Amino acid sequence: MNRRHLALVAVIATLALSGCTGVFGPEPSDPDRLNQNASYDWDTTEDATIVVNRSSYTAVYDVENRSTFEVYTRSGLGRERSVPIRGLRFRYENGTVIAPANSSLAATEGSQRTEIQFGENVSGEVAFTAPRSGKQFTTPTLVEGGAYAVTLPPGARVGIPLLSQVTPGGPETAVDSETDRMTLSWEAVDTQMLSVRYYLQRDLLLFGGLTAVGIVVAIVGSVYYYRQLPGGQTPP
Repeated sequence: MNRRHLALVAVIATLALSGCTGVFGPEPSDPDRLNQNASYDWDTTEDATIVVNRSSYTAVYDVENRSTFEVYTRSGLGRERSVPIRGLRFRYENGTVIAPANSSLAATEGSQRTEIQFGENVSGEVAFTAPRSGKQFTTPTLVEGGAYAVTLPPGARVGIPLLSQVTPGGPETAVDSETDRMTLSWEAVDTQMLSVRYYLQRDLLLFGGLTAVGIVVAIVGSVYYYRQLPGGQTPP
């Protein structure tokens, strides 16, 4: 094997190890994954409606006269990465909902983006489910300038600066008393990324308890230090 062949093998190996999906281009998404059972709330007024769960999230996006819709996320270094979506559905304006198994609805995954194909120019709503983890949800604004609503997991909250952060700031918030879920709403999102770092209410109790313990320890330490001074005098 000559040097040229060795160089080609090295390039292919590098692409494979870097996690690229489809060295020679985008590949069709797993049909079984795309056709998994899923239910979505189609009766929303926002252009993008996202429900964040513990290990996944669901998203419903408005689509107007489009034949494709691209889904992606960004790594910590800002690089685009495709999203392994499942439970893909499309709802036409007349209320008909289709799945990939019985229509031209499909998706392909590349190294940077997942492209959803509708087969023709359509208007309606596209929905899917994707994996996630941690107490932060971040997504590119796939509907730029549109109205967004993000519903957090049960018991999750934002509002305390040290424990939470929201970008863009200033969303309206509301809590559903039945589900104990907080929803953040924006009339228009003009930023490239939307990010919500939240805390659980039990975290707030733990944080408050630790703070109280810290205050008590500080007081006890100060009293002990004061008593060790000659004659109980204050330090110079």
